[in-house]
Amino acid sequence: MPFRRLLLAAYLLLILTVAAGSAAYFWQTRQEYRQLVAGEEQARWRLAEVKTRLQEQELILQRLRNDPAYVEMIIRRRLGYAKPDEFIFRFEDPAGR
Repeated sequence: MPFRRLLLAAYLLLILTVAAGSAAYFWQTRQEYRQLVAGEEQARWRLAEVKTRLQEQELILQRLRNDPAYVEMIIRRRLGYAKPDEFIFRFEDPAGR
């Protein structure tokens, strides 16, 4: 009889140990899964932003290739070019920009 109780206690201890180990493993796996899901969500947002920027850049490139008025506007604005009979006046920005 005492041997049976000892054997039963050993089995119970083994089952509880395996259950505790499994619970700890499950908890850790669940935390890793949540981190991966959060990382995936951030990656999706970043991808959407990059796709939007790419579309904007493609539109600008298309206009640079096909719209001479747009090219002229960009050259005048960024490089400060003027036609021979024009004058360019530059003013200091009071805000210091």
